[in-house]
Amino acid sequence: MSAPFDVANAEVLVIGAGPAGLAAATRLKSLGVRNVIVVDREQQAGGIPRHCGHPPFGMREFGRVLTGPVYARRLSERAQRAGVELLLGCSVVGIDHIGGIVVTCASSRGPIEIRAKRVILATGVRETSRAARLISGDRPLGVLNTGALQSYAYLQHMAPFRRPVIVGTELVALSGLLTCRKIGAAPVAMIEDRDRPTVRRISMLLPRLLGVPVRYGTHVADIKGKRRVEAVTLRRADGTIKDMECDGVLLTGRFMPEATLARAAGLAIDRGTGGPMIDQFGRTSEPRIFAAGNVLHPVDTAGWSWREGRRIAEFVAADLAGQLPAVARTVKLTPGEGVRYVVPQRLVPEKGGLTHLQLRVADDVSGALTARCRGQLIMTQPLTSGPERRILATIPAFDRAVGEVVFSLDDIRSATSRSDATCV
Repeated sequence: MSAPFDVANAEVLVIGAGPAGLAAATRLKSLGVRNVIVVDREQQAGGIPRHCGHPPFGMREFGRVLTGPVYARRLSERAQRAGVELLLGCSVVGIDHIGGIVVTCASSRGPIEIRAKRVILATGVRETSRAARLISGDRPLGVLNTGALQSYAYLQHMAPFRRPVIVGTELVALSGLLTCRKIGAAPVAMIEDRDRPTVRRISMLLPRLLGVPVRYGTHVADIKGKRRVEAVTLRRADGTIKDMECDGVLLTGRFMPEATLARAAGLAIDRGTGGPMIDQFGRTSEPRIFAAGNVLHPVDTAGWSWREGRRIAEFVAADLAGQLPAVARTVKLTPGEGVRYVVPQRLVPEKGGLTHLQLRVADDVSGALTARCRGQLIMTQPLTSGPERRILATIPAFDRAVGEVVFSLDDIRSATSRSDATCV
């Protein structure tokens, strides 16, 4: 951590030193914003990629393929060269936005109070815990999520287990497979509640190549073990139950935004994403507080979060210069049948801001994505997608005097293969 410095009057305070936060801070400096501070509770900047010792990272940002730790270090170094102040090992405990914005932090040198003109929330996501998954059983050592495994493997150089069961088939589960290989662990199985993988089927060649059996329509009903995990009880969709010996359980995916600060600050929270609601300029329900990255939409790649952080920084700089439209009348964007969420969740009448909406669907589906305003169809496009795929849709033209636009899936059919025509 750098030497103590005056933090009383920051132009912009960025909370979170992951790809989105570092990108936003660096971009703000390039746009001439004088005093930009990034706060993070970790002792090192870089966010989740610090834990990912495998490629690919960095093609969009640096034009080459990097491992996660190298990528994180380069983002941090670039930000510091730009003049960004990094305040690490410092946890934000509260945001007061009555009157001026005052952010209270706890650090090893005592409480710190930061007064900022604007704040960017870039707090990222976390994986759903065992408790939230309602998995019963004993509480032995060896039950952890992917982030904890990667911290053990790449930061502490430890192997928490040798023969784990991997729960989930999101992309992060495949990352967990690679991490297991790094520490010499041989997973005994990968299981999935659904009857098909969350990722594209072609991606499931990886567990096959590594000799890891995959069991669909299966979930963990019980974890057994006294000191360490000794076995799990698996329940299949047909009701059959089977015990499987293992020495660990790796819970992957089911990401949710790290939105504790947003909730505590009284910001409006979207039920679909679990993160703060924003308009097309990244403004939350408190227009001086912006948000970027995976706190808005669980979960996207580091490169996507980096790009979004840069874009939101441009809106923040424009706002400091008095160039953003005022928040007055807004149009609400609502997910309907088959749609999990829509980001941004509201639009101000003026043009500008983000050019596309981001949506996600609830399952592997094929049909038509529609937008209706007062019951009238204003947009339709064919769609084949799955729950882990990012869907981009151009903001449709409509009467800005309306109060709500509903996005739904029509003519829904189950889809086991997915097209890239409308997904990225």
